[in-house]
Amino acid sequence: MNSLQVELEERSYPIYIGEGLLCSEHLKPHIHGRQVCIVTNDTIAPLYLQGLLDALPGEDFRVETVVLPDGEKHKNLETLNLIFDGLLQARFNRQCTLIALGGGVVGDMAGFAAACYQRGVNFIQVPTTLLSMVDSSVGGKTGVNHALGKNMIGAFYQPQAVLADVSVLRSLPERELAAGVAEVIKYGLICDASFFLWLEENIDKVMAKEAEALAYCVVRSCESKAKVVAQDEREGGIRAILNLGHTFGHAIETAQGYGNWLHGEAVAAGMMMAVDLSHRMGNVPVSLVERTRNLLQAANLPTQSPSGMTNEEFLELMAVDKKAMDGGLRLVLLEELGRAIVTADFDAQLLEQTLTHSRST
Repeated sequence: MNSLQVELEERSYPIYIGEGLLCSEHLKPHIHGRQVCIVTNDTIAPLYLQGLLDALPGEDFRVETVVLPDGEKHKNLETLNLIFDGLLQARFNRQCTLIALGGGVVGDMAGFAAACYQRGVNFIQVPTTLLSMVDSSVGGKTGVNHALGKNMIGAFYQPQAVLADVSVLRSLPERELAAGVAEVIKYGLICDASFFLWLEENIDKVMAKEAEALAYCVVRSCESKAKVVAQDEREGGIRAILNLGHTFGHAIETAQGYGNWLHGEAVAAGMMMAVDLSHRMGNVPVSLVERTRNLLQAANLPTQSPSGMTNEEFLELMAVDKKAMDGGLRLVLLEELGRAIVTADFDAQLLEQTLTHSRST
């Protein structure tokens, strides 16, 4: 097992990464009180809920479960209320602990519920997808989608701990695995050039779900995210670099309907556009554009935006992005491989060229 710490002073917490953690003793020290509510979904519950329940014996804890419908299309206020219904019906108090057992949607919604219920209760992340292990479970971003914008309603709220049991990734569908790899590749592009090189050499092992390769991806990605979050918890500055490709990607998800493109798929196409624009601005060589495309394609990820999306539609949806300031669009772009910036200083004509080009490459 590997462990590392997200350093946030009194809100610091550990990330445990390894095999068999779902049923381990690492969970109990981070539970406050006896009341535990496990939030999961109807895909994950049949696979892993019982294992987690076995780790929480009745003589020690009173455990309730809330099983949500699976899918990004259910990440909304209506579904969020199912968690509040379960907590209130069970008469849980401020000493309760929520455990998010699932992917990014479950983690975001359980975390947001924890931030709101009785103005804040304890919660633990137990991610079950690669994407949630390397990204959404770490850093305290919680929330739900709105029809007009993704993740526009939420809160920064840190968990007590993250338990990433990489053995569950063996059951992950190929498309979900690829979606997670998109976020893994992101870390190489924005802050870890040597990791990008490792991925180029080992992407076949990752896609074949070789345990050692997957564990290495999770550890390396979490190390990168923990360092960035420790510097900027609430995304007032450097943390925004974690959103490489996300402004483009969120526009795709919103336009296509939540869930039709997986988050990682939309981010992959968005990263391709971000690297392309970085090249057009003279920051990175064309060789990095091609290397990025090759790596994304090797991970079975899209490198083109939806053919039906117009430049105008992209720009309208991107203007709603949380990184926009004073009505101006800001983008995460590369200065070089392994170094990203957040900037509003880009040529609008070059952005138009990138958007047009993204539909034909």
